[in-house]
Amino acid sequence: MTRPRQFDLIVFDWDGTLFDSTALITRSIQAACADVGTKVPSDRDASYVIGLGLMQALAHAAPELPTDRHEELCSRYRHHYLQRQHEVMLFEGTLPMLAGLKERKHQLAVATGKSRRGLDDVLKVSDLRSVFDATRTADETTSKPHPQMLLELMSELGVEPERTLMIGDTTHDLQMALNAGAASVGVSYGAHDYDAFAEFLPRSVAHSVAELDVWLAGHA
Repeated sequence: MTRPRQFDLIVFDWDGTLFDSTALITRSIQAACADVGTKVPSDRDASYVIGLGLMQALAHAAPELPTDRHEELCSRYRHHYLQRQHEVMLFEGTLPMLAGLKERKHQLAVATGKSRRGLDDVLKVSDLRSVFDATRTADETTSKPHPQMLLELMSELGVEPERTLMIGDTTHDLQMALNAGAASVGVSYGAHDYDAFAEFLPRSVAHSVAELDVWLAGHA
């Protein structure tokens, strides 16, 4: 017997949720800070800003750096990230999970702190451009945890908040969902400590893509 579908739209964060890039982003932030001579953030502080728009993230990671040097910091971050981005890949199990959701007729979208160019590049490399019905990036709308990114996706695809599920690895993702009136699921294998997720009322926390896939098959 076919289960009734609870969510018409499933929105994924990208880095740390579908794409195994948390360590690369953290190291690139730290290397960029060292390059410009400002205090290098800890692993915890550098990974905390993942999911925010790039300028916002780097300003948070390097609070002592003068504002007029933020562009320089961004440039050094991009340098380090691009040097090694080819080494990063989708988490194991991501492709069959997405295929199963498409087969069950869910609409799929991405809401990410990446730039439009950055997201388009990785979608092309991973051959996923045709999988997602819509995408939003931090340089074309308001950054997380503001709900605008998610609200725009719901409006574009004609889906109400109560029929929308946001999946992400950070509190920024879960807070955005809560702010937009949508449900959420957290994943613990990305950037943020999942002990901080509870206050944002996720439906579940998955500890692997395989576990997320099982939950979606049974509850989405």
